[in-house]
Amino acid sequence: MAVVTMKQLLDSGTHFGHQTRRWNPKMKRFIFTDRNGIYIIDLQQTLTFIDKAYEFVKETVAHGGSVLFVGTKKQAQESVAAEATRVGMPYVNQRWLGGMLTNFSTVHKRLQRLKELEAMEQTGGFEGRTKKEILMLTREKNKLERSLGGIRDMAKVPSAIWVVDTNKEHIAVGEARKLGIPVIAILDTNCDPDEVDYPIPGNDDAIRSAALLTKVIASAVAEGLQARAGVGRGDGKPEAEAAEPLPEWEQELLASAAASAPTDAAAGAPEPTPTEG
Repeated sequence: MAVVTMKQLLDSGTHFGHQTRRWNPKMKRFIFTDRNGIYIIDLQQTLTFIDKAYEFVKETVAHGGSVLFVGTKKQAQESVAAEATRVGMPYVNQRWLGGMLTNFSTVHKRLQRLKELEAMEQTGGFEGRTKKEILMLTREKNKLERSLGGIRDMAKVPSAIWVVDTNKEHIAVGEARKLGIPVIAILDTNCDPDEVDYPIPGNDDAIRSAALLTKVIASAVAEGLQARAGVGRGDGKPEAEAAEPLPEWEQELLASAAASAPTDAAAGAPEPTPTEG
């Protein structure tokens, strides 16, 4: 069974890039065409790169590794937290604090402080203190929970990071690259592919696109965990959802992709080039 289908990608708007005036020329090889001033991403390549990223994540986790999910933009916050939690992986969906990776020893101390404050609150450690002291401690705990809650159980730097929007998360990407941590990320048409080890060309602005691709990565983690535990392959991959009928031009894109699939399997398809807008 395919990790994800062309239909799912189309339904989620994964093929929509940015306006043609807002692009990174390095992304040219991932662009199929442009339509009404919007770049259309080549989903055939997206499918290929999804398979590569999926396999990498699965193998990384199967061999004891972990993946940090990063997505602080509004469109990604919910899915990043939900999918990472589903598979027991750390995540950052609020503000990225500089040094989360490169200065992890300090971050780890803050995590210990968070757990200390939570234990105090739960075991009556706040009793006997003034209202002002309790208020200050509660504020400190809430602030730490908001910024570090998603990585509370991360004992060391991750084996890889999953990123939604490399431009917005450039600090996280930079820290990962500095430490040699592989970066898996959605590459929209305004991104720099040179910053990513396992790119997935796609729309990083649409909620459904970010959610679908994040779910794919989480499913790869789940399969890796099953392999680590010696359990057989489960059906954790994303399922197709009922969706509105596709516009005629998208149906044509889907049909042409299906028609070219046997050819692509036999030999590498020629690299698509964008239509100048």
